[in-house]
Amino acid sequence: MRKILFLSVLAALPLLATSHPARADSASAVVGEVQPLNTGEDVYRHVCQGCHMPDGKGATGAGAQFPAFAGNAKLQSSAYPVYVIMNGYGGMPWFSGTLKDDQIANVVNYIRTHFGNHYTDAITPADVAAQRPATSPQEQ
Repeated sequence: MRKILFLSVLAALPLLATSHPARADSASAVVGEVQPLNTGEDVYRHVCQGCHMPDGKGATGAGAQFPAFAGNAKLQSSAYPVYVIMNGYGGMPWFSGTLKDDQIANVVNYIRTHFGNHYTDAITPADVAAQRPATSPQEQ
């Protein structure tokens, strides 16, 4: 009986195989254009706030810590958030291969002028380009 069951399962395996690769998420099945991320607020809401929270106060839990932007003295230098966004830091992934220079400049300017921050020296896409790594952090 076991032999018959085993042979039946073995014979059914080719029927279970798919002709296309399995996907772990449904996002790859989305057809059409994705909303453009033109403003710093757009980038923040769609990329950053999931970890740093809508109010910019960060979060702690499940063994992870996401720093706050609200009242963060490290934002005084615009070069610091640009570096972190482009290269990653700690548990934060790098976004130099995902976000364009203007998107990075826009989101840095956004977090430096919101959440109780008042740093008015805006960074430009050219400033971001000057900090872009020659190779992606993944290749290093």
